[in-house]
Amino acid sequence: MKTIKVLSILLPLIASVIFSQAKAERIKDIASISGVRSNQLVGYGLVVGLDGTGDQTSQAPFTVQSLKSMLGQFGIVMPPGVNPQLKNVAAVSVSTDLPAFAKPGQTIDITVSSIGNAKSLRGGTLLMTPLKGANGETYAIAQGNVVVGGFGVQGNDGSSITLNVPSVGRIPNGASVERMVPTAFTASNSIILNLHRSDFTTASRMAVAINAAIGPDIAVPIDGTSVRVDAPQVMAQRVAYMSVLENIEVEPGEAAAKVIVNSRTGTIVIGKHVRVSAAAVTHGSLTVTINESLDVSQPQPLAQGETTVTSKSEIQVSETASRMFLFGPGVALNDIVRAVNQVGAAPGDLIAILEALKQSGALRAELIII
Repeated sequence: MKTIKVLSILLPLIASVIFSQAKAERIKDIASISGVRSNQLVGYGLVVGLDGTGDQTSQAPFTVQSLKSMLGQFGIVMPPGVNPQLKNVAAVSVSTDLPAFAKPGQTIDITVSSIGNAKSLRGGTLLMTPLKGANGETYAIAQGNVVVGGFGVQGNDGSSITLNVPSVGRIPNGASVERMVPTAFTASNSIILNLHRSDFTTASRMAVAINAAIGPDIAVPIDGTSVRVDAPQVMAQRVAYMSVLENIEVEPGEAAAKVIVNSRTGTIVIGKHVRVSAAAVTHGSLTVTINESLDVSQPQPLAQGETTVTSKSEIQVSETASRMFLFGPGVALNDIVRAVNQVGAAPGDLIAILEALKQSGALRAELIII
């Protein structure tokens, strides 16, 4: 490992590298530091003070059970067999993300969601709720007034109007951090930068940019996602070092040729490097129309018979005229879009054309259906 010397000497050089690359992106926008991440917390609690919109205890018995358990902690014991019908209490789940480097005493926002059949949490107050991590340890304590963005109104005749989702709310700064999560930021002599999107070209270019800005052999690409960078041991120097490092700009590698099709919405996204080999395409539609009509059949005068109703079917078959368009070898995205627009194909038709091109081997891209 090469020793990292005075950072102030490197600042002018790094600044010149940053501003010399016009179409590049900062490392902080395309990569994250290994071990520096948020952690999910979750808890179970009670929201009280609702205006008759809480859980129906006959269908949510766990709400009454939770209330009895809470009252027992305060020395209040309810008589056996008493099952109170509470309409101003709701059982909720409380969730949040604990940011990296969060210290005890700092506050974070939380989301409160109804577990039972509460109609609305508007006007309610969340009682003290411990928030636990995946290891079962408590990392924060939540409490406060719930802010709900929607509302619900119900009439005596059963009619109701609901805006947004009143059974979910938030409490800004509603949880206080009680324990810090240890990170691997200072655990070794180096740090690992992980790309948000795996790409060997981008990883190689990132290592080259860091070495050009700071010094040779400082950054080494590990694989298509990670780059290892030597870093100083002293915390103050490492923080300043990361401040400079994350602002170095790198030109990411271009994405692979892909065609993304959303079969539910008809959305189609065609990548820049999509190519089509020589192929001829025609696309038409066959329409079959069946009309049913009723006729009345009556017997001749003085003839024996009965009046009956008969059905008459008319079947029409029509096929819309379609034009064939020809793709030359190596045709680009603009030519594909222009040809399809000239034919007047709808999104659903374009999906069928792309699938047929993929099956024939003419589509030089990965077709992804979501």
